Amino acid sequence: MTSNVLDSQMLLEIKQQPMALERTIISLLARRDEIRSYARGSRAVLFFARGSSDNAAIYGRYLCEMRAGLISSSASPSVWTTYGATLDLRDVLAVAVSQSGHTEELVECVNAARHQGARTIAITNVAASPLAQAAELSLVTEAGPELAVPATKSYTSQLVALAVLAAAISRREDDFAQELAAVPAVLGEWLEHGIDVDPVVDLFVPAPGLMVAGNGLALTTANEIALKVKETCYLLAEGLSGGDLLHGPLAALDASKPALLLNGGGPTGKRLERVFERVRSIGAKVAGIGPSGSQPGYDAFIEAPSLSEELMPVALVVPGQMIAERLARRLGFDPDAPRGLSKVTQTDPA
Repeated sequence: MTSNVLDSQMLLEIKQQPMALERTIISLLARRDEIRSYARGSRAVLFFARGSSDNAAIYGRYLCEMRAGLISSSASPSVWTTYGATLDLRDVLAVAVSQSGHTEELVECVNAARHQGARTIAITNVAASPLAQAAELSLVTEAGPELAVPATKSYTSQLVALAVLAAAISRREDDFAQELAAVPAVLGEWLEHGIDVDPVVDLFVPAPGLMVAGNGLALTTANEIALKVKETCYLLAEGLSGGDLLHGPLAALDASKPALLLNGGGPTGKRLERVFERVRSIGAKVAGIGPSGSQPGYDAFIEAPSLSEELMPVALVVPGQMIAERLARRLGFDPDAPRGLSKVTQTDPA
């Protein structure tokens, strides 16, 4: 069991995120022209990923479609690794996302995509990894060694790497790259001031499970926070969009099962108000994370810093990570070493 006094390794790495993001952004923004040149002429983007990296890839999909106007999707690795399918991937940008770069099925997918005509990019935290060697272009994040099993700083470093990719291939002329460069300082100030997650954790301690919902770009964060709670606390947690929550899963909520709603601002944040009202109407407790002014009526709320909707997922996930870490320790579990998990996961090809 992790000490209730000393910080867990997971919490230490959560607090290291501003520096990790700053290093990653500086390193990769310097390569925008290289990325733009390599990706020029792509007609679609295909993402390969698993676990937390797959949640990051959702963010990449949104940005590539919104900023570059390119159809983007998540690939099913088994199409290549199990079924051995041959696809026409000419002029497709295949992006594999993996913290370790050692997941064998992703390496196999990248090799297959190259043979089927794709341009291939790896986003990984390990420069010498097999995935980085397999892809034609490797974007290495600068998270540094991550010792806790749950991905925290490696995950947010992937988000900013994907933001750099989207900025490089964007069809828009705006200040997105400059806004991205300012994110580490914003997060650093927020963490320095202190993020009080205890009121949210108090709601979740007695719960047998919970739902985490976010609209639009915040969906990636909802999925990731739910995964962190499952990994560290051994609770059934589901991440989904606000719209999907209202189409059936809402019936599973009651006074004993709370919801965590993520407001990323913008038009999707406004739509979250209807979700809040519906969850409230069935008697469920509701916690929230979002910008100032979006918290009336919540049982517990964490106010996030002011960022654009496109960059808010980088901020929203930080208190979610802290909630999972704190909840695990309150429940008597070690968040650094979840049972049955390791830092590198290999998927059974069968």
